[in-house]
Amino acid sequence: MSQVAPRPRTTAAQPAAEEKHLLDYVRVIYKRRWIALPVFLIVMTFGVINTLRQTSVYQGRVQLLIEKDTPNVATLDQMFNAQDGWFLDDFYQTQYRILQSRSLARRSVDLLGVWDAPRLGNGPELKDGSGLLGLVGNGVGSAYAFVKSQIVGAPKQLPAPAQPPVQVADGETAAQSGRIDEFLSGLTVAPVKSSRLVELRYQSTDPVFAASAANAVAKAYIQQSMDFRTTTSKAAADWLGDRLAEQRKAVEASESALQGFREKNRAVSVTDNASNIVMARLTDLNAALTKAKTERINKEALHNQLKSAESAGAIDALPAVLSNDYIQKLKGELADLQRQRAQLAERYGERHAEMIKIRTAIETADAKLRGEMGKIVESVANQFQAALSEERGLQAALDAQKGEALGMNRKGIEFGVLQREVESNRQIYQSLLQRTKETDISSERRSTNVRVIDSAEVPRVPILPHTERDLMITTFGGLLLAIGLVFLIEYMDNRIKTPQELKATLHVPFLGMLPTVATSKDGGSPLIDNGVPANFVEAFKKVRTNMLFCSAEEGLHSIVVTSAGPGEGKSLVSSNLAVALAQTGQRVLLMDADMRRPRVHEIFDAPQEPGLSNLMTSNAKASEAIRKAPNIPGLWLLPAGHIPPNPAELLGSRRYSMFISSLADHFDWLIIDSPPVMVVADGSIVANLATGVLFVVGADRTTRQAVRAAHEQLVSANARV
Repeated sequence: MSQVAPRPRTTAAQPAAEEKHLLDYVRVIYKRRWIALPVFLIVMTFGVINTLRQTSVYQGRVQLLIEKDTPNVATLDQMFNAQDGWFLDDFYQTQYRILQSRSLARRSVDLLGVWDAPRLGNGPELKDGSGLLGLVGNGVGSAYAFVKSQIVGAPKQLPAPAQPPVQVADGETAAQSGRIDEFLSGLTVAPVKSSRLVELRYQSTDPVFAASAANAVAKAYIQQSMDFRTTTSKAAADWLGDRLAEQRKAVEASESALQGFREKNRAVSVTDNASNIVMARLTDLNAALTKAKTERINKEALHNQLKSAESAGAIDALPAVLSNDYIQKLKGELADLQRQRAQLAERYGERHAEMIKIRTAIETADAKLRGEMGKIVESVANQFQAALSEERGLQAALDAQKGEALGMNRKGIEFGVLQREVESNRQIYQSLLQRTKETDISSERRSTNVRVIDSAEVPRVPILPHTERDLMITTFGGLLLAIGLVFLIEYMDNRIKTPQELKATLHVPFLGMLPTVATSKDGGSPLIDNGVPANFVEAFKKVRTNMLFCSAEEGLHSIVVTSAGPGEGKSLVSSNLAVALAQTGQRVLLMDADMRRPRVHEIFDAPQEPGLSNLMTSNAKASEAIRKAPNIPGLWLLPAGHIPPNPAELLGSRRYSMFISSLADHFDWLIIDSPPVMVVADGSIVANLATGVLFVVGADRTTRQAVRAAHEQLVSANARV
């Protein structure tokens, strides 16, 4: 129990809150050690069980060198100069995604021949989950993995792309789709920073399969790259072959027409009319048309090449894209952002603000880059349409000029037209023939831009589980959870527990702390003169001494002993305090003013009547109600008397105040056992006439709110707390 001593009526300045020391936190942990220890042991048990139940996981690693690819359909000059500006980060990001694609996974599973295998053994697998160990382990495995991920952080590597769980690709059965998902779950692509190297990592509980799977992915990737090159070249060659056959027929038809005209008109030549202005214009138009046709064919070839590359996802490898300085600049900026993201990923998790910011910047830069490449595609299409329109316009102008020329020299002009048409068709044919040869040369290059630097070997040492690290994480997590729970409970506990908390709550003088003792052997309340422990006696003597120092003035010292609520020990405190004061040789009257639940007469084994209520109702005299305490010199008792229906009116009457004043001639100390302040108004009424109020607070019982409310009520009653 904690008590406070009297103070002046004037409100003193409140002291500053006491500083918290490390020892205070240690005390909190020690006090609630029986909560912290089981929590720590439970977490440790779960962590150890989860660690012991994990199956060893092995990792096969293949290191690849990926060079920047050159365009499949290109001129010889483009082929020799393709290495200029080879490092384009978006190209490598595309390759990383291809390495994790379902199509490549399907190839890899085909190479391994594991479509019908029971399971691939990817990722950490728990041991047999039967019995109590399995039940406990399965119950905490998910929670443990979450705590571990929060402490250690996510692996710094590219995650496998998310796959829809229900949708099945064309040509795949549900079982095949599930097997591909299972295969991809063990695959990780990890680029080597500041290089063109990339590591393929495959995790499995089978070390042999881990190595075989990693090698199979590398082999399938190389085969797919070569197939893509061949497919693109073949598509270009087929298109050029069709155009070449058509142009060959056009050449033959124009030559046949020219020869027929010669035979019919005996070789009329346009040179006879060279000075003719119309013929000169016709010559210019024909030359312009020839040039426009050649330009249109080239633009059409480039346009078709772009469409083929766009459908195959290889637009960034085309010369029109590679030669664009602004796109190269954007790719450089995107590469810088990707490197920054790799550096930040070493320090932060995926949900960190910096990671979110850099991802947003990467997405913006990538969108801008794609937009620029889209502009190139659109520009090429527009150029093709412009060339086609120009060709048609020139053709129309040429036709009109032919009509005009025919009126002047029909035969000569017609001969010139046929001759130039032959030359034009021959030039177009030669251009297509040259491009076809270049495409054939490109398609015959069977080399690949991917090389295996290090093949995967069968791993001998597992990468999981990390037993020592996991146990350290478990220990740290258990301590963190136990200590956090202790301080959470301590924070939620609003009861007054220490003298320091009481001082900080009320800011009034503190008289002392009284220990709790058991009842006496005969079942009565413990009194300091009746064989109680020495520390109990010394505690009351200390309170008595402090109270004497606070009450040095002469006259009657009337002290009201009260509390916020019932059961906090105020009656026991008032009784023992009265005994302690009587032992100093002073005259002490202990008055029981609690007319609702009187206790003083029970503590001293004295009759309850006549008492205070009898005096206030003139049913007894003071000499009859006040009696000496048995075996305690200097102590008199005034019990509560019979329980009246209106205790507050009796205590607030003029008769009561006159009675209190009359006691100054007979006693040095008046100790009044008052009702609890927060239960009835009697306590505030009694406290108003006393020289001081002794406020009793039950340790680990009374809340701060109750103490503050009771104190405010006493202060509002003009009591000296």
